[in-house]
Amino acid sequence: MKRNPSTPYTRRLAITLAVLAGFTLALPAQAQGTYPNKPIRMIVPLAAGSAVDVAARLLAQKMAENMGQPIVVENLVGASGIIGADKLAKSAPDGYTIGGFNDSVLTMVPNLNKATPFNPVTDFAHISKVATIEFSIAVASNSPYKTAAELVAAAKASPGKITYASGGNGSPQHLGGALFAAHTGIDLKHVPYRGASQAALDVAGNQVDVTMQGIATVASLAKAGKLRLIGVMADNRHSEYPDTPTLKEQGIQGFDYSTWFALTSPKGTPKDIVDRLQREVVKALNDPALKERYAGLGLLRNGTTPAELTTLVRDQLARYGKAIRDNNITE
Repeated sequence: MKRNPSTPYTRRLAITLAVLAGFTLALPAQAQGTYPNKPIRMIVPLAAGSAVDVAARLLAQKMAENMGQPIVVENLVGASGIIGADKLAKSAPDGYTIGGFNDSVLTMVPNLNKATPFNPVTDFAHISKVATIEFSIAVASNSPYKTAAELVAAAKASPGKITYASGGNGSPQHLGGALFAAHTGIDLKHVPYRGASQAALDVAGNQVDVTMQGIATVASLAKAGKLRLIGVMADNRHSEYPDTPTLKEQGIQGFDYSTWFALTSPKGTPKDIVDRLQREVVKALNDPALKERYAGLGLLRNGTTPAELTTLVRDQLARYGKAIRDNNITE
């Protein structure tokens, strides 16, 4: 019987192809094990210079150092954060597009705008709460209002005459001002801007009377003598502004207000990537230099599990929904 001379070659080729096929199939699993192996984009749906933007950039820098890949912050502004948040929700869930959001985008705007195109609980794989943003009431340095109590008294004497600036409809400044007005029984006129930093600038320029802002947003203007903080909206005075009394010290009882910044990702992002990012957040927050920067800006470091952040979003969405309805707050 005559042997086919090609048989050994054919067998060797088949074996080689089988080995290569197995190697190719193994590549995705190995590649995932090297995450991250390219730059990460962080979408911030708020204007540059805002408290969230500042917090996000500081966090991104430290996480990038620790992870060995750049994290590029991209400000996608518009529609009170809806544009950037919706972009993230529709991004590939591969860990290379994440979001640095404030609670306004996730829990305030959806309550005020029923056309919000995403579900803040189910359309994201939440990673970690990063920091609480302490708020203050700020006026121009030459404003006649030296304290929050004086502001309230003036507003009661002239209902609807005093204006307050915010970063837009549904922003933390909008809700903070509206809730403060409702709590103190005054009528303030809302002036929305496209970003908290621009709102602060116009208050400093006497175009608007007052703003309720994250201390991180107004810190540079306050230190430059262009804004004066007249009330800290927290239980204790701020270490960087020890001469600014709390609202409670001024006789305004029972009103504290703050917001928070969190890291999130598109729904469907693999759990191991979400968990890795959560660990990196906690690691970055424990860095001494970042601790100092955050403290100086009125940012209280947190760090939570993904499950804790998801629960926080769900609970606050319901709580702010009730507050907005009870106080007839609209866009």
